[in-house]
Amino acid sequence: MSPAERLLQELGVTDPKEIDLEAIAFHVKARVRYRMLEGCEARIVGNDREAIITVNSTSSARRQRFSIAHELGHWHHDRGKCLACRLEDYRPSETRSPERVADGYAADLLMPYYLFRPLAREIGKPNFKTVAALAETFKTSKVATAIRLVESNQAPTILVCHGPNGRKWFTRAQSVPKKWFPQDGLNSDSYAFGIQFGSGSDDATPHKIGADAWFDRRDAERFEVFEQTIRMSTNETLTLLQISDAKMLED
Repeated sequence: MSPAERLLQELGVTDPKEIDLEAIAFHVKARVRYRMLEGCEARIVGNDREAIITVNSTSSARRQRFSIAHELGHWHHDRGKCLACRLEDYRPSETRSPERVADGYAADLLMPYYLFRPLAREIGKPNFKTVAALAETFKTSKVATAIRLVESNQAPTILVCHGPNGRKWFTRAQSVPKKWFPQDGLNSDSYAFGIQFGSGSDDATPHKIGADAWFDRRDAERFEVFEQTIRMSTNETLTLLQISDAKMLED
């Protein structure tokens, strides 16, 4: 169990509604205040005993929640330092920089697995409807929630983000072998291509498609996967791939 999850259990949190970030901050001797900030989303100033977290008052409520959780990550891991954070959207990364470590702490604090996994199983299949429902429950962004859903390993899934110049990042469930590595660019046969580069609307449900539209492997043409894509911004799409053929999961 992660440090953030241990903290939540220490406080007796048994429901997402009980994740009160200002109260949690107070418990660990950090005060939260809201001010207009330029050039950053949040900052933390503290010593060995106490800290002040300042959050951009003009940001959305969910961005503010992530900002507080992120700064609490710094308070746990980087105590005694003065840090100002631009806070990009949460995304998977193998880099162990202070910012990514704080991101991971924030994800554990906002969507602790001991609450997230049971609710995800209860809501249903891994798709963007499930993501939206979980995001509403945990008051988190769709991107962060989708990453959490995939990395919770509920099902063999891969999450891929694309921009105009190709793949920006991806993450996979532990049950998906590393040999299934998404192509850099979008294949014109994929449903995602029409959404990323055309006027296609978000996929309401997953579509079955040949795996060779997503993976550059000789054996990919033997398999099919389920694909669902939504637009995250004017130039960015998010695709959820689900593997249904057990043979694809063999090493």
